[in-house]
Amino acid sequence: MSSSTADPRLASVGPPRKPIRLSWADERVRGIVYQVVVVGVIGAIIWWLWSNTVHNLEVRRIATGFGFLTREAGLPIGESLVEYEPTDTYLRALTVGVLNTLKVAVIGVILATVLGTLVGIARLSNNWLLSKIAGVYVEVIRDLPLLLQLLFWYTIMQGLLGPRQAINPVEGVFLSNRGMKLPFIEWTHAHWWAVLASVVGIGLTIFYARAMRARQYQDGQPRKVWPAGLALIIGLPLAVWAAFGAPFTPDIPALRGFNFRGGITVSPEFFALLIGLVTYTAGFIAEIVRAGILAVNQGQWEAAEALGLRRGEILRKIVLPQALRVIVPPMTSQYLNLTKNSSLAVAIGYQDIVSIANTTLNQTGQAIEGIAIIMLVYLTISLSISLFMNWYNSRIALVER
Repeated sequence: MSSSTADPRLASVGPPRKPIRLSWADERVRGIVYQVVVVGVIGAIIWWLWSNTVHNLEVRRIATGFGFLTREAGLPIGESLVEYEPTDTYLRALTVGVLNTLKVAVIGVILATVLGTLVGIARLSNNWLLSKIAGVYVEVIRDLPLLLQLLFWYTIMQGLLGPRQAINPVEGVFLSNRGMKLPFIEWTHAHWWAVLASVVGIGLTIFYARAMRARQYQDGQPRKVWPAGLALIIGLPLAVWAAFGAPFTPDIPALRGFNFRGGITVSPEFFALLIGLVTYTAGFIAEIVRAGILAVNQGQWEAAEALGLRRGEILRKIVLPQALRVIVPPMTSQYLNLTKNSSLAVAIGYQDIVSIANTTLNQTGQAIEGIAIIMLVYLTISLSISLFMNWYNSRIALVER
């Protein structure tokens, strides 16, 4: 062996570290001192703000703490996912506000993702008219303030005719200035068991698809997954539902006097807020999707076309899976923006956590606690979305070999 060859055991050994000298000339000592000073200044500012706030509250004899949450609220809330009466506590009222915020956020994220993806793909379409319409939609919707759009949609809803002249596009569906009336199924325990069976079926389908994909990697023979998936996701819940007696009692809305009876009501406030958030956020998601697709090398399209694949199959099976690595990180920001923008609901009268918390602090006078609750709710929701999207992004990330 040549004497010039380096010993591999010494390859990871770096130069010896210098001991720290208690001298201002040592940059490590200066760094520690600067950090201690910064932390001390921040701590002093926080202590001053806290002590000043407590002193001012004591001088003005304003009660502090969260004891007000157990008092009777007396707040009328128009719509809620759980049972609520004005005689319930402030804690119950705030819970209703949190659920209303989550309802808008969850439904809005799903619909905005679907609409934004379709518009983003449409912008890359070979159809000139479709591409231009999608482009005009993106440019117009992103250049208008969201609050203005919410007010526009709410004005449209309020400008509709009354129940007697309601728009009836489909049997059992009515749109009027009192909101949208939809058919509803009376929910029983059998339906909950069917939903659970559907969730189990989705999990089994994913497991089965992975197993079939692993076998395909071994022998190169493709296998159809959709028959088993159809049986597990649809057939299994139907079987469970039928085993409980197949209860099906539709509650179809009908005009009775001056209003509708039966069915489920989507309030004008919720409808306007949802449309505004979805259309606005979808404009940004469309550009993210378009950029992600364009980030995939054109050679991927050409190679897939050479194999005889149709354009839809290329987009679905080859391009989009690769584009997701570019799409997911900025998409997370749009999900967070949609959730936080839902706080503008107070402008059109939708009772979310901001609206109910504002009414609560006006009645109780405990503004600090009310603002803290709002901040905690949005912080929790935002961190949950970020954690989930970061986990998903790590799952689809390229693995270095």
